[in-house]
Amino acid sequence: MKEPLTEELLEELLETPNPASFIDAQSIKTRTLPDYLQQLLDEKGLERIDVIRASGLNETFGYQIFMGQRRPKRDKVLQLVFALKCTLKEANRLLQAAGANELYCKTRRDAIIIFCLTHGYSLQRTDEELYRFGEATICS
Repeated sequence: MKEPLTEELLEELLETPNPASFIDAQSIKTRTLPDYLQQLLDEKGLERIDVIRASGLNETFGYQIFMGQRRPKRDKVLQLVFALKCTLKEANRLLQAAGANELYCKTRRDAIIIFCLTHGYSLQRTDEELYRFGEATICS
């Protein structure tokens, strides 16, 4: 299901008489990490096990993330981002759903990650770039 554009939602919110009617009309709810992971799997036609393996996460830990039993740190989410071949927007939504900071281009490490992500670099190549620039790797 395609999400409405933020600008469209903002316009509707500003025209509504109160926030409750907007939230009810749009079914605004908190996006959970497991729900968004499943949505990305469905949209991209990927299998959970393939994504977990591509991410380099321990399989048990990976399944626990997908089931909502474990709360991953930011770098573990980034491992999933690369395994899912997320766009920058999807990556930031996934980070947000995990309760982590979004990628921010004014942060040196994040800028390198954003560049690598948007240029289709693998997780391994991204870690190599981070190492080359003296930054902490994702899979440390």
